[in-house]
Amino acid sequence: MYNYQVATVWGIPIKINISLVVFLPVLAWIIGGTNQITLYAGFVESISGIPLDVDVLQTGNRGFLLGAAAAVGLFASVTVHELGHAAAARRYGIETSAITLWILGGLASLDRLPKEPTRELVIALAGPAASVLTGVVCYAAIFAVPASAPSLVFVLGFLAITNLTLAVFNLLPAFPMDGGRVLRAFLARNRPYVDATRIAARIGVVFAIMFAIVGVLGGAPMLLLLALFVYSAANGESRVVALEAMLAGFVVKDVFDADRPTVDSDVSLDAFAQRVLDDHKDRHVVHDRSGRVLGLVGLDTLREHGRETGATVGEVAQTDLPSVDLGTSAFDALREMEKSPYAFVTDGHEIVGILGREDFSSLLELTGLSEREKFAQ
Repeated sequence: MYNYQVATVWGIPIKINISLVVFLPVLAWIIGGTNQITLYAGFVESISGIPLDVDVLQTGNRGFLLGAAAAVGLFASVTVHELGHAAAARRYGIETSAITLWILGGLASLDRLPKEPTRELVIALAGPAASVLTGVVCYAAIFAVPASAPSLVFVLGFLAITNLTLAVFNLLPAFPMDGGRVLRAFLARNRPYVDATRIAARIGVVFAIMFAIVGVLGGAPMLLLLALFVYSAANGESRVVALEAMLAGFVVKDVFDADRPTVDSDVSLDAFAQRVLDDHKDRHVVHDRSGRVLGLVGLDTLREHGRETGATVGEVAQTDLPSVDLGTSAFDALREMEKSPYAFVTDGHEIVGILGREDFSSLLELTGLSEREKFAQ
């Protein structure tokens, strides 16, 4: 939500979340402050041997400009980090739909997650490797910059330090951070993928609690945000992986209700309202006289348009639904329905019905019961 595309790399949209737009000036102000410039100038001097005059770095508005350049460079580095993941994933035929930069860093949205431990390990390590490479390049560039450009030396030194720090921090086993995915890859070598995810997620929750404690005691609100992200993301991915395992082997044909109630497209809304009262069914599939499926209509349609408008259900039916084929895997269909509770079911090019999220309930109940029985044995 509130993501704005700013570039495209390798066909991958690079987006900026509104949280980063708000945060960047704040970060520039923080980095450009006297204490931070003094601190980082000392670090840069210690790793490069090049003296930096802090007073010169803070002349006029130079401090804020240095902070702005360092902040933009930092998130450019985060982009390179995420592109490292994307490049490794593409090697295995996995595309990246987008890279989104936000207040806590970046997210590479892979079309699917690899289940093979070796592939996940390579993809997870590619990000930190890209950060290390970026840090080394920035460090080497320091010595190519003339001594008369201390501002550039400072920014390059800052980026060298922060990129290496970014690589190390991301390798903490706090799932779903890179280190957590490395941990899952190792765990999945000798146990089911779902169990490996569950263990890695629990360890991630422990780290989230630790981040929260340090954030409160140290007055670090960014750590509190990171704790919230790790906690919710770890639990969320654990549930998604478990759901995928429960739906494995099933396709849309096994799930969708072909007997969902129907209504002709030329039926008035008033008549449809009476039908709903009579059969106590909310959602109806709308079809024309030839039996062709047109859309979906329900009580929400009546609330929106009223009964006395003279309109027919065909005129107000919901038709902007995603489509899934009968042979599509049940899990992929459910992912396709993330933004819509219903989808058209197609058999080739022909629409044959409507799939609803509620259609998955019985199947999930049965597979969940089966899993519990296996556990009990």
